[in-house]
Amino acid sequence: MTRARGVDTVENVKQAQAVEKPRVVMIAYFFPPDGNAAVYRPLRFVRHLSASHWAPTVVTVDGSSHERFDPQLLKTVPDTVGIKRVAGRDVWQAIQAWRARRLQAQISGGAAEHVAKVYQSQQRPLRRWARDVVRTIEASVYYPDHARFWIRAATAATVAVCHQTRPAVIVATGGPWSSFLVARAASRRTGVPYVLDFRDSWTLTCNDDFEARRPRWAARQDRQVLSRLFRDAQAVIFRYDTEAECYWRAYQGTLSVDRIHIIPNGYEGALETSPPPPGDRCTVLYAGTVTPYRYDTFLDALSLLRADHPAEASRLRVLFVGEGGTAMAEAAAKRGLDDVIATMKPVPLHEVERLQQEAHALLLLGVKPYQGYELCGSKVFGYLKASRPILGVLPNDETRKVLERVGVTTIADIESPPAIVATIRRILESWSTHQLSALLPDVDACRWYSAESQTAALIPALEGAPPINRFTPGVVDIPPSLHGKIGMNGWIAEQS
Repeated sequence: MTRARGVDTVENVKQAQAVEKPRVVMIAYFFPPDGNAAVYRPLRFVRHLSASHWAPTVVTVDGSSHERFDPQLLKTVPDTVGIKRVAGRDVWQAIQAWRARRLQAQISGGAAEHVAKVYQSQQRPLRRWARDVVRTIEASVYYPDHARFWIRAATAATVAVCHQTRPAVIVATGGPWSSFLVARAASRRTGVPYVLDFRDSWTLTCNDDFEARRPRWAARQDRQVLSRLFRDAQAVIFRYDTEAECYWRAYQGTLSVDRIHIIPNGYEGALETSPPPPGDRCTVLYAGTVTPYRYDTFLDALSLLRADHPAEASRLRVLFVGEGGTAMAEAAAKRGLDDVIATMKPVPLHEVERLQQEAHALLLLGVKPYQGYELCGSKVFGYLKASRPILGVLPNDETRKVLERVGVTTIADIESPPAIVATIRRILESWSTHQLSALLPDVDACRWYSAESQTAALIPALEGAPPINRFTPGVVDIPPSLHGKIGMNGWIAEQS
C-alpha cells in the first residue's frame, strides 16, 4: 500500500541507520500528501531533523481524502522518516466536505449569472436557518475542534510508536488542537515528555464561525485544558515574542521562561538568485487563499493609480493565484480593473515557486480584522525565499515586523490607498529603470528564517535545554485587538 493512501503500521523506518540517533515522534494532523498550508512547518522540521541526526516518526491522519492533494510534497519526505497514518474519519464532516465540493463544482467555470444564482439559492431563509442550527450544534459537539474523532486513534498510534521506537520526546504541532490532547495522553501512558508547537493562537484568537459559536462552557474548558497542557509540557514553542507575551499574561503561573521557545515560521531551500524575466508589463504576484485577506483598499489604490497615472497603470499586471479569487475578481471588475487584475485557481507548490520566479514583485495583504489578527502571517516566509521585491499592504502586525526586520521598505498602510499608490509607483519606477534589486530583502537577515535556523532552535526544546531565542516577559506589548480579552484568569493582564 502506498504512502499516499495511508497504512496501519509504521512505514519506511530504516532501523539500522537510526540506532545511534535520538528519536522523536511528531503528531501532525496535516502532513503530505495533504497540500494544506499547515503542512509546511512540520514538513520542514521533519526534513531537517532527519538531516540533523534525529530519527523522526510522524503520526498523522490517513491520506484517503485531502482538500488539496499534492503527491509531489510526499516525495520530499526522507525515506528514513517513519509515517504512521491513522483513521480520522467523521461521517458528518465527510458529508459536509462532499456538499462543499458539489457546490464548488456547480460554480466552477460558470458564467457570472449562474454563479450569482447558485449563491442566491444558498441564501434562502430556510437554508440559512438550517445552516445556523447545524453550525451551532457543531460548535458544542466538536470539542476541542473538528478533529476530535481523531484523538482516540491517534493516541493509541502514538503510544504504539513510543513502545516500538522508544523516543526521547513527543512533539505536537497545532492546530488542530486535538493534537495537543493526543500528545498529553500519550505522554501520560508512556512517560515520554511532550513539546507543544503553536502554529496559531488557541484560546486567544477568534477568527472563524466555529470559534464564535462555541458555548461559554467550552471556551472555559479550553482554557482549563490549555493551562494543564502548559504546566505539564517539557517545552512550549510560540512563533513570536508578542504571542508568547499574550500567553504569559493570559495564563499566569503556568509557563516558565526557560520552557518558552520562540521559533517563527520559515522557508526551506536556498534563496533564489535568478533575476525576473523581461516583459512589457510589471507583474506583481499574490499566491495563496484570498478570502481571509483585505484587498479592498488595494483595489481602491489601483483605481486611484489608473485615474491619476493611467500610463503607469497600463504597465502593471497583478496576478492572484489561489482560492477565493472569484469574489476578488468581481470587485475588481466593478472598479474597471479587468485589464490589471488576473486570477488563477490554486496550483501545487512547485508551480507557485515557478510563478514567483516569473514575477517582478510579490504582494502581501493584511488579514481581515478579528480578535488577535495581528498575530497572523505565514505567507511572508515563502516570499523571502523567492528573493523578489515585496509589496506589503499591511496593518501593524507580525508580518509587517518581519518585513521590517529583513529591510523591506516597500510597505504601505493598509488603510491608506494614497500610500499604497505611492508604493506601487516606486516599484514600477524601479522596474522600468532595471533597479528592482535595490528593493530586495536583505539576504543575511532572511537567512535567520531558514529551515536550518528554525530546526536548530527546535532541537533544544526537544532536548529540554534552554531556548536559543530567549523570551523576556514585559518587553513587548500585546496587540490592540487583544486588550482586555479573556485569558485563563479572566483577562490578558496589562503590565503594571
